[in-house]
Amino acid sequence: MTELGLPDAIHACLFDLDGVITKTAAVHAAAWKQTFDAFLRQRDGDSYRPFDDADYDEYVNGRPRADGVRTFLESRDIHLPEGDPGDPPDRQTVNGLGNRKNQLLLELIRTRGVEAYDGTIRFIEAVRAAGLRTAVVSSSANCRDVLWSIGAEHLFDVRIDGIVAAERHLPGKPRPDTFLAAAHDLGVEPKAAAVFEDALAGMDAGHSGHFGYIVGVDRVGQADALRAHGADVVVRDLAELGERS
Repeated sequence: MTELGLPDAIHACLFDLDGVITKTAAVHAAAWKQTFDAFLRQRDGDSYRPFDDADYDEYVNGRPRADGVRTFLESRDIHLPEGDPGDPPDRQTVNGLGNRKNQLLLELIRTRGVEAYDGTIRFIEAVRAAGLRTAVVSSSANCRDVLWSIGAEHLFDVRIDGIVAAERHLPGKPRPDTFLAAAHDLGVEPKAAAVFEDALAGMDAGHSGHFGYIVGVDRVGQADALRAHGADVVVRDLAELGERS
Protein backbone atom coordinates (compact mmCIF):
# COMPACT_ATOMS: atom_id res chain seq x y z
CA MET A 1 0.00 0.00 0.00
CA THR A 2 1.20 3.52 -0.80
CA GLU A 3 1.19 6.41 1.65
CA LEU A 4 -2.19 7.32 0.12
CA GLY A 5 -3.65 4.04 1.36
CA LEU A 6 -4.03 2.69 -2.19
CA PRO A 7 -2.49 -0.41 -3.79
CA ASP A 8 0.73 0.25 -5.73
CA ALA A 9 -0.94 -0.82 -8.99
CA ILE A 10 -3.41 2.11 -8.88
CA HIS A 11 -2.56 4.96 -11.26
CA ALA A 12 -5.88 6.83 -11.45
CA CYS A 13 -8.70 7.75 -9.09
CA LEU A 14 -12.35 8.08 -10.10
CA PHE A 15 -14.49 10.09 -7.67
CA ASP A 16 -18.25 10.32 -7.35
CA LEU A 17 -19.46 13.86 -6.64
CA ASP A 18 -22.44 13.93 -4.27
CA GLY A 19 -21.57 12.49 -0.88
CA VAL A 20 -17.90 11.95 -1.73
CA ILE A 21 -16.62 15.36 -2.85
CA THR A 22 -19.53 17.58 -1.85
CA LYS A 23 -22.04 17.64 0.98
CA THR A 24 -24.97 17.60 -1.43
CA ALA A 25 -26.30 14.09 -0.86
CA ALA A 26 -28.65 15.35 1.87
CA VAL A 27 -29.88 18.10 -0.45
CA HIS A 28 -30.54 15.56 -3.19
CA ALA A 29 -32.42 13.34 -0.74
CA ALA A 30 -34.57 16.28 0.40
CA ALA A 31 -35.41 17.22 -3.19
CA TRP A 32 -36.34 13.64 -4.03
CA LYS A 33 -38.52 13.36 -0.92
CA GLN A 34 -40.42 16.57 -1.71
CA THR A 35 -40.94 15.42 -5.29
CA PHE A 36 -42.11 11.89 -4.55
CA ASP A 37 -44.20 12.73 -1.48
CA ALA A 38 -46.12 15.38 -3.42
CA PHE A 39 -46.70 12.95 -6.28
CA LEU A 40 -47.76 10.07 -3.99
CA ARG A 41 -50.02 12.30 -1.90
CA GLN A 42 -51.77 13.56 -5.01
CA ARG A 43 -52.15 10.00 -6.28
CA ASP A 44 -53.12 8.16 -3.09
CA GLY A 45 -54.45 10.87 -0.78
CA ASP A 46 -53.88 10.55 2.96
CA SER A 47 -53.22 6.82 2.60
CA TYR A 48 -49.95 7.38 0.74
CA ARG A 49 -46.73 5.84 2.06
CA PRO A 50 -44.00 8.51 2.17
CA PHE A 51 -40.67 8.23 0.41
CA ASP A 52 -38.02 7.49 3.06
CA ASP A 53 -34.26 7.15 3.55
CA ALA A 54 -34.31 3.44 2.68
CA ASP A 55 -36.06 4.23 -0.62
CA TYR A 56 -33.41 6.85 -1.40
CA ASP A 57 -30.50 4.48 -0.72
CA GLU A 58 -32.01 1.52 -2.57
CA TYR A 59 -33.68 3.04 -5.61
CA VAL A 60 -32.38 6.56 -6.25
CA ASN A 61 -28.96 7.42 -4.82
CA GLY A 62 -26.23 7.45 -7.48
CA ARG A 63 -28.54 6.72 -10.41
CA PRO A 64 -29.26 9.06 -13.32
CA ARG A 65 -32.35 11.16 -12.63
CA ALA A 66 -34.81 9.35 -14.90
CA ASP A 67 -33.53 5.95 -13.77
CA GLY A 68 -34.10 6.97 -10.14
CA VAL A 69 -37.70 7.99 -10.87
CA ARG A 70 -38.40 4.82 -12.81
CA THR A 71 -36.76 2.46 -10.31
CA PHE A 72 -38.52 3.95 -7.28
CA LEU A 73 -41.94 4.01 -8.94
CA GLU A 74 -41.51 0.40 -10.05
CA SER A 75 -40.86 -0.52 -6.40
CA ARG A 76 -44.38 0.80 -5.68
CA ASP A 77 -45.85 -0.88 -8.80
CA ILE A 78 -46.44 2.54 -10.39
CA HIS A 79 -45.82 2.98 -14.11
CA LEU A 80 -45.75 6.36 -15.82
CA PRO A 81 -45.11 7.23 -19.46
CA GLU A 82 -41.50 8.18 -20.13
CA GLY A 83 -42.30 11.54 -21.68
CA ASP A 84 -39.48 13.68 -23.09
CA PRO A 85 -36.37 15.14 -21.42
CA GLY A 86 -37.83 18.62 -21.86
CA ASP A 87 -41.12 17.84 -20.08
CA PRO A 88 -42.25 20.62 -17.70
CA PRO A 89 -41.93 19.82 -13.97
CA ASP A 90 -45.70 19.47 -13.52
CA ARG A 91 -46.12 16.79 -16.20
CA GLN A 92 -46.95 13.33 -14.86
CA THR A 93 -44.18 11.50 -16.70
CA VAL A 94 -40.87 9.97 -15.67
CA ASN A 95 -39.02 12.93 -17.15
CA GLY A 96 -41.48 15.44 -15.73
CA LEU A 97 -40.98 14.14 -12.19
CA GLY A 98 -37.22 14.09 -12.71
CA ASN A 99 -37.28 17.70 -13.87
CA ARG A 100 -39.37 18.65 -10.85
CA LYS A 101 -36.74 17.10 -8.61
CA ASN A 102 -34.00 19.04 -10.38
CA GLN A 103 -35.94 22.29 -10.03
CA LEU A 104 -36.26 21.70 -6.29
CA LEU A 105 -32.60 20.69 -6.04
CA LEU A 106 -31.40 23.91 -7.65
CA GLU A 107 -33.63 25.93 -5.32
CA LEU A 108 -32.16 24.13 -2.30
CA ILE A 109 -28.60 24.63 -3.54
CA ARG A 110 -29.26 28.33 -4.05
CA THR A 111 -30.65 28.72 -0.53
CA ARG A 112 -28.26 26.38 1.32
CA GLY A 113 -25.14 26.66 -0.83
CA VAL A 114 -22.67 23.85 -1.55
CA GLU A 115 -19.87 22.68 0.73
CA ALA A 116 -16.98 20.35 -0.02
CA TYR A 117 -15.66 17.63 2.25
CA ASP A 118 -12.27 19.01 3.30
CA GLY A 119 -10.82 15.53 3.78
CA THR A 120 -11.70 14.62 0.19
CA ILE A 121 -10.21 17.79 -1.26
CA ARG A 122 -6.96 17.24 0.67
CA PHE A 123 -6.86 13.61 -0.49
CA ILE A 124 -7.39 14.58 -4.15
CA GLU A 125 -4.63 17.17 -3.89
CA ALA A 126 -2.31 14.51 -2.41
CA VAL A 127 -3.28 12.03 -5.14
CA ARG A 128 -2.41 14.55 -7.85
CA ALA A 129 0.82 15.54 -6.13
CA ALA A 130 1.80 11.86 -6.20
CA GLY A 131 1.32 11.80 -9.98
CA LEU A 132 -2.00 9.93 -10.17
CA ARG A 133 -4.63 11.12 -12.64
CA THR A 134 -8.15 12.00 -11.48
CA ALA A 135 -11.71 12.02 -12.82
CA VAL A 136 -15.09 12.97 -11.43
CA VAL A 137 -17.89 10.55 -12.36
CA SER A 138 -21.38 11.74 -11.52
CA SER A 139 -24.91 11.18 -12.76
CA SER A 140 -25.64 14.86 -12.09
CA ALA A 141 -26.19 17.25 -14.98
CA ASN A 142 -25.15 20.02 -12.56
CA CYS A 143 -21.71 18.54 -11.86
CA ARG A 144 -19.60 21.21 -13.56
CA ASP A 145 -21.49 24.07 -11.88
CA VAL A 146 -21.13 22.42 -8.47
CA LEU A 147 -17.38 21.89 -8.96
CA TRP A 148 -17.02 25.50 -10.06
CA SER A 149 -18.93 26.70 -6.99
CA ILE A 150 -16.43 25.03 -4.64
CA GLY A 151 -13.38 25.96 -6.75
CA ALA A 152 -12.51 22.34 -7.56
CA GLU A 153 -12.78 22.11 -11.36
CA HIS A 154 -8.99 22.19 -11.73
CA LEU A 155 -8.60 19.03 -9.61
CA PHE A 156 -9.91 16.71 -12.34
CA ASP A 157 -8.37 15.70 -15.64
CA VAL A 158 -11.66 14.18 -16.85
CA ARG A 159 -15.34 14.82 -16.10
CA ILE A 160 -17.99 12.23 -16.94
CA ASP A 161 -21.33 13.61 -15.75
CA GLY A 162 -24.99 13.45 -16.70
CA ILE A 163 -24.45 15.72 -19.70
CA VAL A 164 -21.49 13.75 -21.06
CA ALA A 165 -23.28 10.44 -20.42
CA ALA A 166 -26.29 11.62 -22.44
CA GLU A 167 -24.08 12.81 -25.30
CA ARG A 168 -22.26 9.46 -25.42
CA HIS A 169 -25.37 7.36 -24.69
CA LEU A 170 -23.74 5.84 -21.61
CA PRO A 171 -26.06 3.99 -19.22
CA GLY A 172 -25.73 5.21 -15.64
CA LYS A 173 -24.89 3.51 -12.38
CA PRO A 174 -25.28 0.69 -11.33
CA ARG A 175 -23.91 -0.08 -14.81
CA PRO A 176 -20.13 0.55 -14.94
CA ASP A 177 -20.12 2.42 -18.26
CA THR A 178 -19.51 5.94 -16.90
CA PHE A 179 -16.59 4.77 -14.76
CA LEU A 180 -15.20 2.78 -17.68
CA ALA A 181 -15.44 5.86 -19.89
CA ALA A 182 -13.52 7.89 -17.30
CA ALA A 183 -10.76 5.27 -17.12
CA HIS A 184 -10.58 5.17 -20.92
CA ASP A 185 -10.33 8.96 -21.15
CA LEU A 186 -7.55 8.92 -18.56
CA GLY A 187 -5.71 6.27 -20.55
CA VAL A 188 -5.73 3.55 -17.88
CA GLU A 189 -7.18 0.05 -17.64
CA PRO A 190 -9.95 -0.45 -15.04
CA LYS A 191 -7.64 -2.63 -12.93
CA ALA A 192 -5.31 0.38 -12.57
CA ALA A 193 -8.08 2.70 -11.34
CA ALA A 194 -9.69 3.15 -7.93
CA VAL A 195 -13.37 4.05 -7.54
CA PHE A 196 -14.56 6.27 -4.66
CA GLU A 197 -18.31 6.05 -3.99
CA ASP A 198 -20.88 6.51 -1.24
CA ALA A 199 -23.88 5.05 -3.11
CA LEU A 200 -24.77 1.38 -3.35
CA ALA A 201 -25.40 1.80 -7.09
CA GLY A 202 -21.87 3.18 -7.39
CA MET A 203 -20.47 0.21 -5.50
CA ASP A 204 -22.24 -2.12 -7.94
CA ALA A 205 -20.79 -0.15 -10.86
CA GLY A 206 -17.26 -0.38 -9.51
CA HIS A 207 -17.59 -4.08 -8.77
CA SER A 208 -19.07 -5.05 -12.14
CA GLY A 209 -16.48 -2.92 -13.95
CA HIS A 210 -13.65 -4.94 -12.33
CA PHE A 211 -11.82 -1.88 -11.07
CA GLY A 212 -8.58 -2.34 -9.18
CA TYR A 213 -9.77 -0.93 -5.85
CA ILE A 214 -13.18 0.22 -4.60
CA VAL A 215 -13.43 2.64 -1.70
CA GLY A 216 -16.79 2.96 0.02
CA VAL A 217 -17.34 6.31 1.73
CA ASP A 218 -19.79 5.81 4.58
CA ARG A 219 -21.52 9.10 5.34
CA VAL A 220 -24.79 7.66 6.65
CA GLY A 221 -23.92 4.50 8.61
CA GLN A 222 -24.20 1.87 5.86
CA ALA A 223 -20.73 0.36 6.04
CA ASP A 224 -21.98 -3.23 5.93
CA ALA A 225 -24.11 -2.53 2.87
CA LEU A 226 -21.20 -0.86 1.08
CA ARG A 227 -19.03 -3.92 1.73
CA ALA A 228 -21.83 -6.24 0.58
CA HIS A 229 -22.02 -4.29 -2.69
CA GLY A 230 -18.32 -4.63 -3.43
CA ALA A 231 -16.25 -2.16 -1.40
CA ASP A 232 -12.67 -3.29 -0.74
CA VAL A 233 -12.41 -0.82 2.11
CA VAL A 234 -14.92 1.47 3.85
CA VAL A 235 -13.98 4.80 5.44
CA ARG A 236 -16.01 7.61 6.95
CA ASP A 237 -13.73 10.20 5.34
CA LEU A 238 -10.98 9.90 2.73
CA ALA A 239 -8.52 11.41 5.21
CA GLU A 240 -8.59 7.97 6.90
CA LEU A 241 -7.03 6.22 3.89
CA GLY A 242 -3.50 7.43 4.55
CA GLU A 243 -3.80 6.28 8.15
CA ARG A 244 -4.40 2.69 6.92
CA SER A 245 -1.31 2.50 4.73
